[in-house]
Amino acid sequence: MNILMVLTSHDQLGDTGKKTGFWLEEFAAPYYKLKEAGAKLTVVSPKGGQPPLDPKSDEADAQTEATKRFKADPEAQATLANTGKLADVSAAEFDAVFYPGGHGPLWDLAEDRDSITLIEAMIAAGKPVAAVCHAPGVLRHVNGPDGKPLVNSKKVTGFTNTEEEAVGLTDVVPFLVEDMLRERGGMYSKLGDWQPYAVTDGLLVTGQNPASSEVAAEELLKLLK
Repeated sequence: MNILMVLTSHDQLGDTGKKTGFWLEEFAAPYYKLKEAGAKLTVVSPKGGQPPLDPKSDEADAQTEATKRFKADPEAQATLANTGKLADVSAAEFDAVFYPGGHGPLWDLAEDRDSITLIEAMIAAGKPVAAVCHAPGVLRHVNGPDGKPLVNSKKVTGFTNTEEEAVGLTDVVPFLVEDMLRERGGMYSKLGDWQPYAVTDGLLVTGQNPASSEVAAEELLKLLK
């Protein structure tokens, strides 16, 4: 079971002068869940090397069992510090792909031709794609085999407008994940803010927020079984 994890390389939070990147919990929880299920994991990002960590995800109140485990795990840290380049991988090499969120993907992966091509190739080959929190934003320009937006008429979820409002970034992000999924014909649903929630429709798994990252990984494993 070969699973690819794709992380952002984008570290600027719009024009705020603040840093962003990937959300630690959304990498750590699926990383361990998938690894424990016997998956061989490959981690890539557009630029390769160490992807930028959203500093807020490193604060004390954002820590979970998975993030604490990661911080005590030199092997996992080395994997993260040496990500391969997204452009160098092919859908043919993997059984599934998982996209952790954080705000970074809204700027780079959502517009990244290599990412778009990868997801379209995975779906065309009958292989599942999972994305959590802001990472469903990577589906923005992805089309299904029918030429329509991949999310069209599919049950999906992702970071809610009210969650974005709660973190004060509604006017900073390039687009709102919930609005984008609805605009592209997705059958969007959600639970209350910050509740764990993941949806599977066909080969597509989406999770609502950081708390949903482990559930999304579990849903992905069900598809692979």
